Amino acid sequence: MNKVLILSDVLQDLGLAYRYLPSTESTNDDARTWLDEGAADMSIVIADEQTKGRGRFERKWHTRAGAALASSLVILPTEHELDLVHLFSPMTGIAVAATLEKLFGLHPQIKWPNDILLSGKKVCGILSESAWIGSELKGVVIGTGINITSDAIPPGEMMSLPATCVEAETGYPVDRWLVLREYLTQMFHWRTHLGNEHFFHFWRSHLAYLGEEVEIQGNLEKDVTGILEGVAENGDLLIRSGQQRIQVRVGDVHLRLRPQ
Repeated sequence: MNKVLILSDVLQDLGLAYRYLPSTESTNDDARTWLDEGAADMSIVIADEQTKGRGRFERKWHTRAGAALASSLVILPTEHELDLVHLFSPMTGIAVAATLEKLFGLHPQIKWPNDILLSGKKVCGILSESAWIGSELKGVVIGTGINITSDAIPPGEMMSLPATCVEAETGYPVDRWLVLREYLTQMFHWRTHLGNEHFFHFWRSHLAYLGEEVEIQGNLEKDVTGILEGVAENGDLLIRSGQQRIQVRVGDVHLRLRPQ
């Protein structure tokens, strides 16, 4: 069946507007353009291939056709959500983790601030970008790239963390559109729980490196080393360093296990 018809069937009862592209440079750029044109809330751009996908720290990669689930979602925050926009990225991580858990019985972990791990290896990256008109938030574009097949795994020199794919973890072929449908269903669900106790319980219970010694490097006064204790209500990472508890804010920082 034609991919566009399959997508239409997958998304029809969710009531979402979508744009499917056989190939594009960046779904986030396409979604941002659509947002500027007046995209509705929860509109989604899906691409078979990305030639200039990007992530944090301006990392770029090529998503091979059919190998990953590459999509970008437009969210128009409600008045209630304006103070919680900083939680949209972790909300997406929660939705992806819940999808992999529900569909395949896998045990995903959420690596702060925005990677999903399986067996300690990266299976999904998330990039959240806000669009402003002056001081007014116009909308948020959230891009996700979920590695489905081994062709989605980038060369080793491009990775800051070992990578895996869903099929490597399940041991059998995976339907990308089934994953897409469940991911969007989970996004609707977790958006209704944004920032509440249920939200933080799931996040904390799936947090990678919890209780382990980590290092955080980046735009900090100095690198931070300590035991990862959890996340604060504002999304900051909590690190115990000696007798001091340090809160690390999302930014141009890199979290990793401390080498033994």
